[in-house]
Amino acid sequence: MPKYVFVTGGVLSSVGKGLVTASIAKMLQVRGFEVTVVKIDPYLNVDAGTMNPYMHGEVFVTEDGGETDLDLGHYERFLGVNLSKYNNITAGQIYKQVIENERKGVYLGQCVQIIPHITDEIKRRIREVGKRGYEFVIVEIGGTVGDIEGLPFLEAIRQMRLEEGEENTFFAHVALVPILEVTGEQKTKPLQHSVKELRRIGIQPDAVIARCREPLLEEVKRKVALYSNVAIGAVFTSYDVNPIYKLPLILDRQGLGDYICRKLRVEAPKPRWEPWINILKKYENMKKPVHLILCGKYVKLRDSYKSIVEAIYHAAAELDVKPVLHWVEAEDVTSPKYVSEAFREVHGVIILPGFGLRGAEGKINCITYARTHNVPFLGICFGLQLAVVEYARNVIGLREANSTELDPNTPHPVVTLLPEQGGIKELGGTLRLGAYPIKLIKGSIVYSLYGKEVIYERHRHRYEVNPAYLPLLRKGGLRVTGFSLNSSRVEFIELPSHYFFVATQAHPEFKSRPGSPSPLYYGFIKAALYKSLRLDSPFRKLVEGRRVN
Repeated sequence: MPKYVFVTGGVLSSVGKGLVTASIAKMLQVRGFEVTVVKIDPYLNVDAGTMNPYMHGEVFVTEDGGETDLDLGHYERFLGVNLSKYNNITAGQIYKQVIENERKGVYLGQCVQIIPHITDEIKRRIREVGKRGYEFVIVEIGGTVGDIEGLPFLEAIRQMRLEEGEENTFFAHVALVPILEVTGEQKTKPLQHSVKELRRIGIQPDAVIARCREPLLEEVKRKVALYSNVAIGAVFTSYDVNPIYKLPLILDRQGLGDYICRKLRVEAPKPRWEPWINILKKYENMKKPVHLILCGKYVKLRDSYKSIVEAIYHAAAELDVKPVLHWVEAEDVTSPKYVSEAFREVHGVIILPGFGLRGAEGKINCITYARTHNVPFLGICFGLQLAVVEYARNVIGLREANSTELDPNTPHPVVTLLPEQGGIKELGGTLRLGAYPIKLIKGSIVYSLYGKEVIYERHRHRYEVNPAYLPLLRKGGLRVTGFSLNSSRVEFIELPSHYFFVATQAHPEFKSRPGSPSPLYYGFIKAALYKSLRLDSPFRKLVEGRRVN
């Protein structure tokens, strides 16, 4: 029987509840337990796939093709595991299933209600994840206490405490303790009110984790304990840290890991933090500045590209590089000259994913700048498609080349709809999703980075490079260095004559981990580092047909 840790949040969203959840899971993992994490999102969307990234940040894609909340990315990176689409439960999934059951007569004439039918389905899904051999299931309840859409989920976990027993359930509550700029005081009233609301619903937290810029003062901890009805030893602080991977170690040093084990009556071995500490030490050595342009259409909310930013830092930590990120709104890039004037000392350019017409021409201008100025370039998903469009226009000479997504009437559709997408009418969950095998071409940059012929990377797209134009693109100097296994679908492209010019249809950032960076991002950061030091490309000998160390 697994034990369940439920993490709730109060006051406001985006307070760091996901990082606390990932940290709790990590504390239990380093003690030798088999751990998994579930994210519950109370919104009525079936999944995150149809949401604008400005709503909830990036859409994180799992190996099995789930379009999920970005917190699953935190969980995977902290634990070093691959989670499933079943690790993200939404209100949309719950209500959809209950309604389908009602239509099929599953409830045998009952009046279908929030309690017990919705709450029973919530509990069933949580327990289904726990049946896969895990000792601990950490469950994060999205949103904040008091949100009307989250009430059925809070009621469900209240019932689970009764059904599973206190020795098998643990409630951790995360709430904000702001610091007033004028007085410098740590104010606990918002946290008090959120705990009060949680207790009104019927849940008494076992631990309170205060989210504050700084560690709580002792008198403030005593106040939180008093008004939360917990011992002072059950009050912890999630304060600002850099990198975020320090958080589980900091919370564990405060005693949270041992406290959870005691409350759940498990004998835990001494935690093995050494491998994690070795990873953190690499972040302390990030000193060589490398300036990178990140061009996208959602840059006003950086969480829209959370996994990409983390992948950059994973690679940079291995190379002692300190990335300096320059965010560029794609719509602002009216010409390649804009980039050269705005950033004279640029060591790398990344074209971020994000399909659609808005900002597409700006991204193409960035690609032109990187290609013509021999600046290391990395294109992700839509970035690959636009790199092909740019090359077809400005090198091959097909001036009106485009993607049929952007211009259905283009005379040169160098990027076109996937054949299997032709008859699809629904948008949700219908893209090419999840991990697919890719065959890399020997002698290419990507083959040297991955070190093997067949790799698996995750995807999220509906369009592809038009295979009818491949002969012309190849003749013009573009090299296709990765194909979908057993097909001609383009997965990687390179320019052999360039310092480093690589793009992929995949999303390698989703599989990047601290201490185990994505090979593609590692190669890009390495190229940018060499460029900053005014050295020859580390991949030059490779493209000239000789081995690289």
